[in-house]
Amino acid sequence: MATTRMNFTLDKQLAEQARSLNINISAAARRGVRAAVRDALIQADRDAYRRNPEQADPFWDEAEAWGEA
Repeated sequence: MATTRMNFTLDKQLAEQARSLNINISAAARRGVRAAVRDALIQADRDAYRRNPEQADPFWDEAEAWGEA
């Protein structure tokens, strides 16, 4: 996986707490960004569905009937 270097700011007290608890801040940031991207994709998918909800397709009623023979 290719990576890119990023910079961000973090509250000083939070950074100190993380260091004192031996938290890998870079790994925690990667997990947080991954979770935020996942949440945004889920929301985008939900919004797209709400704009264009699925409609019943009468074709499938006929297609299911073919298999009943």
